[in-house]
Amino acid sequence: MVAFPSPLVAARLLRRYKRFLADVQIDGESDPVTVHCPNPGAMLGLKAEGSRVWLSRSANPARKLPMTLEVVEADGTLVGINTALPNRLAEEAIASGLVPPLAAFGAARREVRYGRNSRVDLLYTDCEGQPVYVEVKNVHLMREPGLAEFPDCVTTRGAKHLVELGDRVAAGERAIMLYVVQRADCDRVAFAADLDPGYAAAFAVARARGVEAHAVRCDISITAIRPVSALPIVDTAPRP
Repeated sequence: MVAFPSPLVAARLLRRYKRFLADVQIDGESDPVTVHCPNPGAMLGLKAEGSRVWLSRSANPARKLPMTLEVVEADGTLVGINTALPNRLAEEAIASGLVPPLAAFGAARREVRYGRNSRVDLLYTDCEGQPVYVEVKNVHLMREPGLAEFPDCVTTRGAKHLVELGDRVAAGERAIMLYVVQRADCDRVAFAADLDPGYAAAFAVARARGVEAHAVRCDISITAIRPVSALPIVDTAPRP
């Protein structure tokens, strides 16, 4: 479980803009406030004006924007949008046994350099002392009931990671993609090929090269986010 360090503040979303900024109306306050939005993606379905949102408040007095957007209410559920949290959630899921191939491993090293000027999110060591590379992606898009999709916009960086993980497998090592779904209303994960055909194609190639893939679903509340179950992965999401 990843708990928020202090009680979240309720607000209404006015607009999200410039990737990392959002204007909100905090409950009980008269003036709008600009807050940090820790999500570089498109946030499809999660940025409607008037949406109920929750904010954390930083204890750092030097921060220009002390408030951070953490949770959005959409489709009748709470959705975690902070892309700084999935690595911690991934470690929690692995430690809880939700990713069986990694269940017997110890603690991971974080942000380890590899490949062509990349950093892997989590690096484990197997029982034989061999490295296991784990790349983590945050998932929060849902366009049809129960189906979580990744990505919600073009991610050339994400496709690059798939290539480099495939290179690790070709070198005789293990590599795993782990998709962390920060919403409780999904029962499967797919790839949004209509939004980023390049990523869907890169994933198919990576799987063919031996890159493993897993997904976990989280329960979201305004006090904590907790990984709770594994989800099946469908390679591509069918679109009308």
